[in-house]
Amino acid sequence: MLSILIIDDNPVNLKLVSEVLQFEGYKVAQAPDAEIAIETIKHLKPSVILMDIGLPGMDGLTLTKKLKANDETKNICIIALTAFAMKGDYSKAIEAGCDGYISKPINTRILPKQISEILESRAKLSD
Repeated sequence: MLSILIIDDNPVNLKLVSEVLQFEGYKVAQAPDAEIAIETIKHLKPSVILMDIGLPGMDGLTLTKKLKANDETKNICIIALTAFAMKGDYSKAIEAGCDGYISKPINTRILPKQISEILESRAKLSD
């Protein structure tokens, strides 16, 4: 079973995304900021991280760079999940090391499919 860590400082977003993914059968953990996320990652070893970019303290792009630079966490699939949908934000997320990008507000009906598609395209790249 795939484990997903959702990192988002908005409790409503955390709850909504968690419930959608749990309903689809994923094992889900939550973190409201980068510091808690780092601790959670050490214990959970998630397969996927849904990363809010606009986190308090250390932002999501900085955390992504940090995780991708670490041998223990560099292979975790990180998907930017963000309301930053300005021109260039997708490129910034990919340059920071994100494997995919989903803009908010999320569409709960297609979120699991979007995650699957990102995982599939990532798997094809590593073949």
